[in-house]
Amino acid sequence: MNLLGALPARFRRERVLIVGCGDVGLRAARELGSGRRARLLALTSSEQRRPELRRAGITPLLGDLDRAASLQRLGGLATRVVHLAPPPSHEHANWREDPRTRQLLRALARRGAPASMVYGSTSGVYGDRQGDWVDESMPVSPGTPRAWRRVDAERWVHAYGRASGARTVVLRIPGIYASDRDGGTPRARLQRGTPVLRPEDDVYTNHIHADDLARACALALWRGRPRRTINVVDDTELRMGDYFDLAADLYGLPRPPRIGRSEAQAQLPLALLSFMGESRRLHNRRMKRELRLQLRYPTVSEGLRA
Repeated sequence: MNLLGALPARFRRERVLIVGCGDVGLRAARELGSGRRARLLALTSSEQRRPELRRAGITPLLGDLDRAASLQRLGGLATRVVHLAPPPSHEHANWREDPRTRQLLRALARRGAPASMVYGSTSGVYGDRQGDWVDESMPVSPGTPRAWRRVDAERWVHAYGRASGARTVVLRIPGIYASDRDGGTPRARLQRGTPVLRPEDDVYTNHIHADDLARACALALWRGRPRRTINVVDDTELRMGDYFDLAADLYGLPRPPRIGRSEAQAQLPLALLSFMGESRRLHNRRMKRELRLQLRYPTVSEGLRA
């Protein structure tokens, strides 16, 4: 007899824990909560966020990934987990490690494992591929401390899957955009007149609309294969300067000035230069085939217009 099937519906509902419930986490919650398919929980370190989460139909749980003792109640609490919290941004002694993910996994391991866990990583783990196409079978080659910490988190997540039996899925995510996301469009940068690289120095850039990413997170909880890594990216194939030209034309703003790489290194901040130092194009075949995700915004042109 299937005991779960014999229980009332309210007891059969999945309990999904979202860790790092910012903009994308809230969008994923809307996907997961439609039709009351799941009871939604979110870890937050901010008492002030509790009302916002409750309004979104999410039960807030106070806890801090930087304080292991605050995570003890998480073990066995959720049937599925979406982990979108970033590693620490500051440099620390073991700068290649993500202590937050390690502490979360230790807390989850205290009791029965969730059926599945989705981790939101970054496509930056591939490093610079000089414009070549990249799929998930290629080895990582991180070029920044931030990317190294993501590699560490990916490895711990999949190791947890092997040890616990949970289906772990790593999503490698490029630039996230959306018109209703804070800083989610190039408009402000275009208004500042920030230059971009001239065509001969330019790099390829990859994007995903925040709504499509949220849907990928939700689908991966049920459709992701065990210990799988998936690029979540749209069909756009553009260099960075062309992307800003496209956005400028859509917004009716002047196109940004073009400068050489040596000028850029003298004029632009290091954070911006880091995105101009890596060029790659991401395949999304696995995302479409395995998650069966049909993009609402297949290109940035469609997404920015929306």
